[in-house]
Amino acid sequence: MTDIREHVTVVDDPERQVFDARLDDGTTAGGAYYRRRDGVVTFTHTEVDPAYEGRGVGSQLARGALDQVRAAGARIVPLCPFIKAYVDRHPEYEDLLARTDG
Repeated sequence: MTDIREHVTVVDDPERQVFDARLDDGTTAGGAYYRRRDGVVTFTHTEVDPAYEGRGVGSQLARGALDQVRAAGARIVPLCPFIKAYVDRHPEYEDLLARTDG
């Protein structure tokens, strides 16, 4: 199996409520959709164009989106199974989880 990694820049589009995964040529290869309210970003769905699956786009998208949430001082609710699994595999992002108790 050939491991072809794409370079991804993650761009927040607050009007569309999506973090876009953009390749160097400007192609949007995927997106992490969310709702933002009161300092909490709820990730609802993540998708990667099938043409780019298996090339690290999804992982770079998740990392870039979570890093931007952290930089903004916000927290997350990972309703999206992909983002939830990413956080489960990368404990350095567990501090972003919004508390749901109380």
